Amino acid sequence: MKIFETHAHYDDEAFREDREALFDEMFANDIDTIINVGASFAGCEQSVALADSHEKIYAAVGIHPEDVEELTEARMAWLKKTASENEKVLAIGEIGLDYHYPEPAKEIQQQWFRRQLNLAADVKKTVIIHSREACQDTLACMRAEHAEQIGGVIHCYSYSKEAAQEFLKMGFYFGFGGVVTFKNAKKAVEAVEAIPIEKILLETDCPYMAPEPNRGKRNYSGYLPYVAERIAQIKQMTAQEVIDITNANARKLFGLSAVQD
Repeated sequence: MKIFETHAHYDDEAFREDREALFDEMFANDIDTIINVGASFAGCEQSVALADSHEKIYAAVGIHPEDVEELTEARMAWLKKTASENEKVLAIGEIGLDYHYPEPAKEIQQQWFRRQLNLAADVKKTVIIHSREACQDTLACMRAEHAEQIGGVIHCYSYSKEAAQEFLKMGFYFGFGGVVTFKNAKKAVEAVEAIPIEKILLETDCPYMAPEPNRGKRNYSGYLPYVAERIAQIKQMTAQEVIDITNANARKLFGLSAVQD
């Protein structure tokens, strides 16, 4: 079984010159399925366009916390309509909280995070959550909006193994990518050790955070075998077992059939 890439940004300008060639290469080799995840509103539109034009690419639509100030009621209506009517849209994301920079204000981020959690519940789609330096407020928003009834993944999980238990109580999955291969990735390694393999997904967040030995380069889904191999080492499994289980996890979470032609 090939790899299910659960979080990519191929709408990014970094792929403008060779996007289609990369798709041909990846699908001919290690990659089975890709979810292209919206962040800005334009990114959501482009993600849907990529999904509509490529059989094995799906989309998530949602506004990243750094971009929530561009949200309007009209754009929320577009997100709802698109997620409701387009079968290639599998999730609402990426949404969440990011306190690394002072803007947008925390209150504004929380408002739109909760609105988008509600939207996901309305359209019966899972969520892809971005959370950086905002663990407790993320949990508080999720609990307030009954995220355990929505389901989803904490993308690029960066918190402690103890915090992971709180997300696990709500039934959430955890996305891991290149960071787990870094030499200083103690926290990520501890989290992978503590989280059941049945709750782990493979992702790149490309073009960002390429794994070792390609750290610093443009990331892409073709590097995911390095992530699978590192998780296999941590879990004392084979890389193929990691790929097979995480593929099944992704198909279960995002509502795709277990076998794809």
